[in-house]
Amino acid sequence: MSYYIAPRFLDKLAVHITKNFLNIPGIRVPLILGIHGRKGEGKTFQCELAFEKMGIEVTLISGGELESPDAGDPARLIRLRYRETAEQIKVRGKMCVLMINDLDAGAGRFDEGTQYTVNTQLVNATLMNIADNPTDVQLPGSYDSNPIRRVPIIVTGNDFSTLYAPLIRDGRMEKFYWEPNRDDKVGIVGGIFAEDGLSQREVEQLVDTFPNQSIDFFSALRSRIYDEQIRDFIHKVGFERISLRVVNSTEAPPEFKKPDFSLSHLIESGKFVMAEQQRVENSHLVDEYNRLNRGRGYETAPLTAETPTTQPSTNGSRQQKSSNTHVTLETQEQIRQILSQGHKITFEHVDERRFRTGAWQSCGTIHIDAESDAISTLESHLAEYSGEYVRLVGIDPKVKRRVVETIIQRPNSKN
Repeated sequence: MSYYIAPRFLDKLAVHITKNFLNIPGIRVPLILGIHGRKGEGKTFQCELAFEKMGIEVTLISGGELESPDAGDPARLIRLRYRETAEQIKVRGKMCVLMINDLDAGAGRFDEGTQYTVNTQLVNATLMNIADNPTDVQLPGSYDSNPIRRVPIIVTGNDFSTLYAPLIRDGRMEKFYWEPNRDDKVGIVGGIFAEDGLSQREVEQLVDTFPNQSIDFFSALRSRIYDEQIRDFIHKVGFERISLRVVNSTEAPPEFKKPDFSLSHLIESGKFVMAEQQRVENSHLVDEYNRLNRGRGYETAPLTAETPTTQPSTNGSRQQKSSNTHVTLETQEQIRQILSQGHKITFEHVDERRFRTGAWQSCGTIHIDAESDAISTLESHLAEYSGEYVRLVGIDPKVKRRVVETIIQRPNSKN
């Protein structure tokens, strides 16, 4: 199957990698190329196609490997893989790169349920150190004075705004936002259906029918077309025998005839896939569950020994927090504007010591999409964290990106 490589993508990747292997006097070349964009647009797959075309060997690290029960393991892994890749370049005499998939998922800080751990700090610090000293990368507990080969690093992710800001500055990371245009989509989708007899005009019509869908939608659509034959095969064999027939069977593997890849059938199946997407977006069962719990007086955050509006006094008894928890009209209007744009709201808090390092913590609330819920929740947080900073965060749920960050409360001041 012949897949399509977007010229813009190939050009950006080839220039960055080649530039890192050249010695250009007086030029500081960023070691890291960060490829970011919406989910499902084929960032990783386009990288694989480009590497194959250029004959580049890749050392992979997953975002899931950037956390560990043992502090320091992920940072050590990055240094080890980097040195291994540098040795590959030396031994094989060809371009090699280190690639970290979904960096923001492993090292980013999202709105809630995300802790800034020691490993997260060490991963950010390690990548920054490697970007600043690419030929002097040491393993913990040993030191080698001999310089190693420079290894370009490619990282992918959806939202790099969640990463540590000094890591993604221009001197260390070059950014490339990947958003395929219509021509790119037609080329990529044409490669997906290359063996299925669709004409160029039919591919264009299929893309234009689903203009807002990502690349993985069309790949999933092709897979779905085979469901009918697989369903017939299961019924023919029987649910009780399908495991024995498919796994370690002495019989020949089942063969399936080419399904109906007509444009009308693809569009019909595509609408079913879109309907499933819409059901997921419209369900919001977690939001409904948490609103119900709040109505019954339960907290959505993990319960502590204190209630939201009280705190223990020095003699062990409870006393009311004395703070101004009234939400101003200006803040109410801001909440209204954020929600009217289809965004959602959450809240974060931090004490004065951690405020200087920007180590904000989630207040434990889910993404709120109702004005009354947002105001009542904010009032509760203002009372609970009366001696701390509290800020309002507006989130675009489509791209999972922060659009607003506003401090609502400062210690010892009015809201």
